[in-house]
Amino acid sequence: MALHKLAAVDLAAKIKAREVSSVEATESALVRLKAAHQKCNAVVAFEDDEALAAAKAADRALAEGTSFGPLHGVPLAHKDMFERAGKVASWGANIRAKEPAARDGTLIERFKAAGSHQIAALHLTEFAYGPIGHNYVLGHARNPWNTAHVSGGSSSGTAMSIATGAIAGGMGSDTAGSLRLPASACGIMSLKPTWSRVTRAGAMPLSSSLDAVGPMARDARDLAVMLQAMAGHDPRDAATSMRPVPDYPALIDRPVKGLRIGIDEKLISEADVSVQERLMQALHLLEGAGAEQVAVHIDNWSTLDHLAQLVQLTEAAAAHSPFLRHQSAKYGPQVQARVEYGHFVPAHDYLVAMRARAMMLRKMLDDVYAHCDVVMLPNFAGPIPTIEELDVGGGPQLMAALTKVMKFVRPLNYLQLPALTLPYPAVSGALPNGFQLMGRPFSEARLLSIARAYQERRPIELAPLE
Repeated sequence: MALHKLAAVDLAAKIKAREVSSVEATESALVRLKAAHQKCNAVVAFEDDEALAAAKAADRALAEGTSFGPLHGVPLAHKDMFERAGKVASWGANIRAKEPAARDGTLIERFKAAGSHQIAALHLTEFAYGPIGHNYVLGHARNPWNTAHVSGGSSSGTAMSIATGAIAGGMGSDTAGSLRLPASACGIMSLKPTWSRVTRAGAMPLSSSLDAVGPMARDARDLAVMLQAMAGHDPRDAATSMRPVPDYPALIDRPVKGLRIGIDEKLISEADVSVQERLMQALHLLEGAGAEQVAVHIDNWSTLDHLAQLVQLTEAAAAHSPFLRHQSAKYGPQVQARVEYGHFVPAHDYLVAMRARAMMLRKMLDDVYAHCDVVMLPNFAGPIPTIEELDVGGGPQLMAALTKVMKFVRPLNYLQLPALTLPYPAVSGALPNGFQLMGRPFSEARLLSIARAYQERRPIELAPLE
């Protein structure tokens, strides 16, 4: 049985039916993850003994007639930025928490409650502060489809591990594209939820007004099941929404007939021609599922990006100020340069950006979403870059290079909207790449139904490990 090809929900069903044991699934995942790490630099720390002990416990529970949730016995792994009891998360950095965590972060608790167990801590850009997968502390992440190219970041390890079939799904975070860009580069799916839909308690902070945690997977059903486990109010994170959580798995098969997809031709024309072509191919697949293309115009995208940078740079600088003051030599060059930029943003500009956000969101809802249900945009503006191309350290080229990468993704975080990432139809000789569907606030259920319909027309393939 090719366990590495199974969706998490299908693997859980087979474990529950005793067609395969959790131990067998975990052993298979660890073998494949080690191969993925050797190829791509996907892992910070393997946890074989703990993972196998958890798998044995899951099998015993089933033998005793007990099942703990929809992911019972399923081996997963997550970006190494979440607190876990007795462990020190690496944050992808030389600087980290001084003491092991006293308890699990809320999302780790919720995944355990859903029945899954973690088999490794996965690679991330240093402090989750970078969109390409470069890490001068852990070593750069490498694209599983062509190791000369970037994997996308900062949730690089999760994306690479899913793309190679080592795990079916896992968590990443997104402050300015860190779910969407690695999902695109590695050819998988991700869902960035509405800000406040998912707790950040126990997750490493970067920019509190922009940070969102979300699931990554190869199967839309897995996105739905993981989001179901993750979503909902958390007393440990006062910013989490009190809104009831829909039954995402139950809603995923809703038809998309009549769905209006907003296309801003002028904005999309700023992407590379090859990206525009692939975006239109994906649009045609969605139209084949019953969706309709409608014209929209976003007249302030560059302004939104500028406002997002003011917020991100300032909040990241504030978060890192205690470290930077005394431990600057421990930073990699790209992250240090970006953190230092934030100290030069005037408080007045930051406050203006924060005050303007509600107005900008209202403008987007009135001017754009009045005409459509979702907005379709690229994630990467061009083909997936090479590692060498973006290995510019902290020099003067850095900010321009990263701004080009994040052109289509960063404004979404400022607006705090949800976004689904899907891969373009495959093109012979070209690396995978992907696009985003930006939804209205709290429209995750609709986005998941789109993912399901699209997946039926564009199944996701595994990246080779040889």
